Amino acid sequence: MRLPEPSRLLSLFLAVAGGLLLWTAFPDAGVWPAAFVAVAVLYWSLGRDGAWWNFLIGFLFGLAFFLPHLWWAHESTETAPWIAMSAVEALFLAAFGAGWTWVRRARFLRRRGWRLAAAFSVLFVAVEQWRAEIPFGGFPWGRLAWAMAGTPTGRAAWLGGTVAVSLLVAFAGVLLALAVASLVRAARLRTSRADGGTASSGGGPRHSTPGREARRAAGALALGVAVAVVPLVLPLATSASAGPVETPEGDEVYDAGSDLAEEGTLWVGAVQGNVGEPGLGAFANRAEVLNNHLDGTYTLAEDFAGELDVVLWPENGSDLDPQTTPDVARGLDAAATAVGAPILVGAQEFPESGGRYNVSLLWQAGNGVIGRYAKQHPAPFGEYIPMRSFLRLLSDQVDRVTTDMIAGVNPPVVDVPSRLGQGDYRMGVIICFEVAYDEIIRDAVLEGAQVLVVPTNNASFGFTAESTQQLAMSRMQAITTGRATVQISTVGVSGVITPDGTVVRRTGLFTDDEFVANLPLRSSVTPAVAAGYWPGWVVGGLAVLLVGAGVVGGVGARRRVRAQAAPVETR
Repeated sequence: MRLPEPSRLLSLFLAVAGGLLLWTAFPDAGVWPAAFVAVAVLYWSLGRDGAWWNFLIGFLFGLAFFLPHLWWAHESTETAPWIAMSAVEALFLAAFGAGWTWVRRARFLRRRGWRLAAAFSVLFVAVEQWRAEIPFGGFPWGRLAWAMAGTPTGRAAWLGGTVAVSLLVAFAGVLLALAVASLVRAARLRTSRADGGTASSGGGPRHSTPGREARRAAGALALGVAVAVVPLVLPLATSASAGPVETPEGDEVYDAGSDLAEEGTLWVGAVQGNVGEPGLGAFANRAEVLNNHLDGTYTLAEDFAGELDVVLWPENGSDLDPQTTPDVARGLDAAATAVGAPILVGAQEFPESGGRYNVSLLWQAGNGVIGRYAKQHPAPFGEYIPMRSFLRLLSDQVDRVTTDMIAGVNPPVVDVPSRLGQGDYRMGVIICFEVAYDEIIRDAVLEGAQVLVVPTNNASFGFTAESTQQLAMSRMQAITTGRATVQISTVGVSGVITPDGTVVRRTGLFTDDEFVANLPLRSSVTPAVAAGYWPGWVVGGLAVLLVGAGVVGGVGARRRVRAQAAPVETR
């Protein structure tokens, strides 16, 4: 069931239109059904049988998507790094376009609609997975799954993580493309018959009829819809108690699904301190940022002193290390004493050996640091600069990162002592961009994390969609792990998320805010977490096999054509 080959001009138009459509599926626009349509348009745009041409088409689709999707990179740096990042990510889609040209030449895929859809989906998601791993540890931004937070399809993350969600979106999108193609063929056949002609149905099976094509379209569309909504039957942990709750004193707290608790609940306060200047100058005054978060902690203490297990600060809540800066240590001691709970503080450590660590420190009054997590996956080009001397020739922005960040090696968990003396609670701590890396989230849960905390600093991205894109990822990871999650940002957007991905509290961007949440402590392991790396390995292996089968099929087809064209010898 191959589509009729589009003209070059139409292919170019479809590539750009499809990329822009995909951009609208993600926050802030959030028109998630557009993701299915975008995949369908990409499938149509790759209809020509030329690997280099489809390389170009995939690249244009990628640029049209990533340039607006990663606009926040322009806000935090300048034009050249933004374009370079978008182009590198678009090259993966270019490789996909070329790869698809070969894959569909496999003999077992010819005129097999659902098989084509499955093969396209596997290859697309495999490339998505490879993009999340290479180069420099990968960059998973823009995965189809991130657009599916809060949708029926997104619930599949509980079963197979982001790989499963992206597979379903891609599969349903291609089925949509095939359904439309069948409808077009049906219309052409009706027109041809009405004119008394015998025109081809345009890429469809021989001897087809309008009715048969209409039935194919209905079948493909029905299957696509079923694929998109079937995750509704999955048994996600869904709360009946989640939402805002008013205390007897008239204060509002947020229940993140306490009725789903398996090992009690964790009462957390969270402080979004804000900054005085959005954008690049946000952290010019480190003392201001620290004081804003201290003030927010004292605000929590006015109503909740002695009632919280821990107070959460964002990444870089104190850029100054309290372990080496006595004034900061005294300030944290006083605030922790006032609120009656330890504070999870985002800070920077500068070891004598050089470099720096991005850390979340659990600070207890009188005892200092009682728990620590150092970011495992520093962001390349944002927190450290690979190939610095070479890249300086392209942009002086590399020198904005004066000290390269070092990757931490400790597990992404921090233990919080119970205020009631009931032992320790274990939080998974995922710093900023790490929320996009499935393996770090999974490791936290396998290390015993009962809730997830995502401290992040979005100040340098200004009023862009970066923070809401990150919140969507936090929601998907809550579903994947079955853990209540708190995303806490310096400037927003912060949020409280239930184990099924529902947001029960969300802050505004560039506002100071505080909130209290009751998080269910959970120890059960979802199928997605239990599966580990296997979903990614399986799609990657299948993609390699598909490309191999396509190469073999293409070579075989060429040999048959040459054999048929060769002159017949006579004796």
